[in-house]
Amino acid sequence: MSAQSQVRRKTVRDIMSAKQGEPLVCLTAYDAPTAAIMDPYCDLLLVGDSVGMVVHGLTSTVGVTMEMMILHGQAVMRGSDRAFVVVDMPFGSYETSADQAFLNASRIMKETGCQAVKIESGTYAAHQIEHLVERGVPVMGHVGLRPQAINVVGGFKAQGRDDVERERVMEEARAAEEAGAFAIVIEGVAEDLADEITKTLSIPTIGIGASASCDGQILVTQDMLGIFDWTPKFVRRYGDLQSEIAKSVEAYARDVRSRSFPAEAETYKLSGGGKAKLPKG
Repeated sequence: MSAQSQVRRKTVRDIMSAKQGEPLVCLTAYDAPTAAIMDPYCDLLLVGDSVGMVVHGLTSTVGVTMEMMILHGQAVMRGSDRAFVVVDMPFGSYETSADQAFLNASRIMKETGCQAVKIESGTYAAHQIEHLVERGVPVMGHVGLRPQAINVVGGFKAQGRDDVERERVMEEARAAEEAGAFAIVIEGVAEDLADEITKTLSIPTIGIGASASCDGQILVTQDMLGIFDWTPKFVRRYGDLQSEIAKSVEAYARDVRSRSFPAEAETYKLSGGGKAKLPKG
């Protein structure tokens, strides 16, 4: 019999229970040390394909690969032991067919140990979601602003601002739930639409730029911590790490150039007080 973990990691059932309980606290995570810091406070950590932009410097999430998602997913799983961990399926890894989606989703779950995957849920994706769930892969949906589709919609623009868009977003949300998604991310939509979706669906909604009416909230951690000069309207900056990092690096550079670092306290000495002898040439 295999050894059992001393800490119980949250499950799909725990996440779904938020529909009747306390809002879900969710953040993105891409590395082990940060995941370890956030783990005690978060119900869910999302290894988002936003890693391509906030860590790798890409201009969109379209260029993110399976290998990138697996590498960062493995790191987050090593750093956390209680939060529910979801890994994004990157652009091009699930759209072609249900079989393609299952092969890539099962690879992500086997190689990372994560508890679920997330799919950007156009109505076309309902078949893929159903196929995955039937085969044992928990799926989180994602509607509204879908970053993988920015080349179609013309950039990172809020969705659901007219009747046609509203009906499309509602249809995508319903389709994801009916296909078996256990929760759904709603991104970049007006408050009343987020409220309508949340009241209509029986599964939890997790908002990002979608108002406090959702069953939980998620932000990109680097945005929330103030790593970048600019953040979207819907982000509240809880830190100013850009300034803190800059000050620390500036102080380090000053100490190196003045030869005040390393000092006595940071320097190794030979035991016994002797002098090292160089080998003869």
